[in-house]
Amino acid sequence: MLNMGGPSTVPETHDFLKNLFLDGDLIPLPFQSILAPIIAKRRSPQIEKQYSDIGGGSPILHYTKLQGERMAALLDELHPATAPHKSYVAFRYARPLTDEAARQMKADGVKRAVAFTQYPQYSCSTTGSSLNELYRRGRVGEVGEGVEWSVIDRWGTHPGFIEAVAQTIERALAKFPAETRSETVLLFSAHSLPMSVVNRGDPYILEVSASVSAVMDRLGHSNPFRLVWQSQVGPSAWMGMQTSEAIKGLARLGKKQVVLIPIAFTSDHIETLYELDLEYVKEGRELGMDVQRAEALNDSPVFIRALADLAAGHLRDYNSGKIGPTSIQLGLRCPGCTNAICGAQKEWFARGGR
Repeated sequence: MLNMGGPSTVPETHDFLKNLFLDGDLIPLPFQSILAPIIAKRRSPQIEKQYSDIGGGSPILHYTKLQGERMAALLDELHPATAPHKSYVAFRYARPLTDEAARQMKADGVKRAVAFTQYPQYSCSTTGSSLNELYRRGRVGEVGEGVEWSVIDRWGTHPGFIEAVAQTIERALAKFPAETRSETVLLFSAHSLPMSVVNRGDPYILEVSASVSAVMDRLGHSNPFRLVWQSQVGPSAWMGMQTSEAIKGLARLGKKQVVLIPIAFTSDHIETLYELDLEYVKEGRELGMDVQRAEALNDSPVFIRALADLAAGHLRDYNSGKIGPTSIQLGLRCPGCTNAICGAQKEWFARGGR
């Protein structure tokens, strides 16, 4: 189960930030190996305080483990031909890192594996980066010899995922008076991307938009909505408009009720618990708005069933020869891609990790 991860305790924050800023797939920087440790050191005190404010660390590992264990149990029933199933967590920037997951898989003697991204929508900077790291570990045998790989690389319009998100929105909307509920603005908030990544042809913006469209179809377009972007870092241009600016703009336009929806985050972590809850909700309320946040999917049985359905369908179609190790879309590099690792990774996974 691939994801960016987060520090489970406050003292892990510096290493998390250093790993994050060292990743050119996520945040391309000039002189990255020199600047990344400097930026991490400078930002650590501020981010450590934020993790303290949300309870002393990120809960993303807790929820990812829980989701994986429950998914594997369901998968044993849905696809017994490949049972027993076991989930491994491979975070990109926090423990357990990809190399730790690889060592555990090797120790367990794994011979068949699915790289299952936990980012619903694909981006070269998120899923792509995790696959690049898994490729680097896999090609030198850190996972073990003769492991057969396939990839679940995106699932942002899967009906189960859409249903789970829609239910969280309906619960948030129920907090508003019935007579004004339809006036509530739905603000779907996703992690932004640098425009340098967007402009090379990354599919993330399109795929997040597709998720939003599918959710609104499920809701019957009951409310006005917008897709906005959060978590910009650094001075370079990022995809906008920013969530904070959207809230201010809606207040200026006289809107009084808003639901914030984390459409690209499936588990609570700092972007939901601090950025959305402690910054943006507070900003809106200071402007006289009633701002509610749709809960993250976390331990939602509907969501966990969706993960199991995704995995079962993938295994069934792969075993029957209906699909290959990777999707058609994964095989296409961004038109502006110049990252040789990305191309090699796609070819390696397309061969089943051989």
